[in-house]
Amino acid sequence: MNVLIAGAGPTGLTLAIDLARRGVPVRVVDKAAEHFTGSRGDGLQPRTLEVFDDLGVIDTVLAQSLASPLISIHVDGAVVGERHFHTPTGPRPDRPYPDGRMLGQSRTEAILRDKLAEYGVRVELGTELLHFTQDADGVTATLATGEEVRADYLVGADGGHSTVRKALGIPFEGVTDESIRMLAGDVSAKELDHAKGHWFARADNPVEGVLLTPLSGGEQFQFAAPLVHDGVRPDLESLQAVLDAYAGPGAVTLHDLTWVTVWRSNVRLAQRFREGRVFLAGDSAHVHPPTGGQGLNTGVQDAYNLGWRLADGREEVLADYERERRTNALRVLGISTDLLRKHLDGDERALERGEDTRQLDVSYRDPADTSRVTTGDRAPDAPLTAPDGGTLRLFDLFRGPHETLLRFEPTTAARHPHTVDLFRAPGRDGYCAPLAFTYYDAADGTELLVRPDGYLG
Repeated sequence: MNVLIAGAGPTGLTLAIDLARRGVPVRVVDKAAEHFTGSRGDGLQPRTLEVFDDLGVIDTVLAQSLASPLISIHVDGAVVGERHFHTPTGPRPDRPYPDGRMLGQSRTEAILRDKLAEYGVRVELGTELLHFTQDADGVTATLATGEEVRADYLVGADGGHSTVRKALGIPFEGVTDESIRMLAGDVSAKELDHAKGHWFARADNPVEGVLLTPLSGGEQFQFAAPLVHDGVRPDLESLQAVLDAYAGPGAVTLHDLTWVTVWRSNVRLAQRFREGRVFLAGDSAHVHPPTGGQGLNTGVQDAYNLGWRLADGREEVLADYERERRTNALRVLGISTDLLRKHLDGDERALERGEDTRQLDVSYRDPADTSRVTTGDRAPDAPLTAPDGGTLRLFDLFRGPHETLLRFEPTTAARHPHTVDLFRAPGRDGYCAPLAFTYYDAADGTELLVRPDGYLG
């Protein structure tokens, strides 16, 4: 079995790593001549960090990323206060990464490419997917290089203008609101403390302004501001003019612009995420407002959900991808759109209410099932006491491409190749360690199957 992935962004790379570590031959092609350089999707949510833990890149991600910074509030040129847009919550036994991290998208992609290379797979740049056909046994794709590729499955992770989605004729339902635009870029500003973010606004409208958020790996900030005039060119002069309008002329001098874009409010969802042997994931299936930082994260988790299904190959397993991930994408689009609406309505605290944006509460359970823990719920982490008295984490036992059977105080021999038997630690409340598995309310003799993507099966 082999898979062809169109698109080498975070979604395509995550999927390729997940397949490669399972021994599935995979190719990743991208029409771009060079790798993307820019911050764009720079927010990594807690659930995405858990995915990166499983894929073996979490240490590098944490080392290269930043915590959500404290923001200095500048109004009419004067600092009037400081606050967090997302208040840090600190780790819990079930949530080892409870707070998001800031890492420019190009740096995230570089980390994932390096990991993929460890499996002998490299992104094929300048290799556009031109067209394809499919039959009952596979997909035949033609690349811009003239090569004809035969694959068992094709995955379109090729962005909002997806060639794969358009070729399938799948409607991309939603709206593009040209009245809501943003000027964004990566730029340096010597006068500003790089250890903080900076919000510049005017007293007559303090919820509208320029946000400069520090980027890791240097002295640059990500610049973001509403674009209220037509005809503005995305260049350094335009960024400077917008900042001067809010901060005052000469207050901050911008320089070394390395990436810039005009973002338009685009909220869309593919009518279907699959047709036969062709699947959609990431922005090719859904595009989001930037509020809440959901786009990149939802795409990574699409890939994480799809990888083990493709490796399995059974139709009953493949069929649930669209049901689970399209339902989730619809929910997440609602969250990010609601946050955008509240922000535009002047709710300056809207972006702080971010529990839903962490994506730790994503569940694929049957809505009619009211059990505290059931099939489709995320399997939490927990501290354990090892038989030798040492400590380890439940995530350590889940890590890898396999599913895991958890058994609580079992009395029979293991029947699953990846079984974890849990026994009560003497004198402690819970299994094997304090707090472990109180989240499950598991009785003795209970068995729980944890899917390869960390959800109860």
